[in-house]
Amino acid sequence: MRILEVRRHSMRTKSGQHLFQAGVALARHLGDEIGPFDRVVTSTIPRAFETAIAMGFAVDEQCEQLSTMGDDVDAEIQRPASFAQVAQAIRQGGAAARFAQEQVELWRSLLVALPEGGRVLVVTHGGLVKAGAVACLPDADHSRWGPVCDYCEGVRLYFDGQQFTTAEILRMKHDDVS
Repeated sequence: MRILEVRRHSMRTKSGQHLFQAGVALARHLGDEIGPFDRVVTSTIPRAFETAIAMGFAVDEQCEQLSTMGDDVDAEIQRPASFAQVAQAIRQGGAAARFAQEQVELWRSLLVALPEGGRVLVVTHGGLVKAGAVACLPDADHSRWGPVCDYCEGVRLYFDGQQFTTAEILRMKHDDVS
């Protein structure tokens, strides 16, 4: 079994590109609890890269495909959206479905290059976490996965070498971090 952990970036100032101190503290707290990882990949947007570094992980690659969903997908997925709402948009078969499938292919490519037992950390953005996770397990009960992903939350996906088999939604208690 190989494991892909996909996390939303940490806290930033509203509409800012960079983490602020509380965001660094949150990412550092999380980094003490997770890992190790064989590979770390982030979006090209600074707050994702900074989150991985604050967690204590060197970034192996920055990937443009992890940076934005695009205007056509944003038009189909109203924010904030739960996992179930994202699943509903994907089932329509439009831009959201195409984008989500591209995420699955990217995420799978990160895992197949690893040996059995390998682990990858992806740090990206909330909408991408949900779209990719839903598309990895399209028949799951997404209503049980809950609301939007808050800062540093995400999903841990298990991959058997051929397909994704299980998802674990990763939540945080933000009030525990100072």
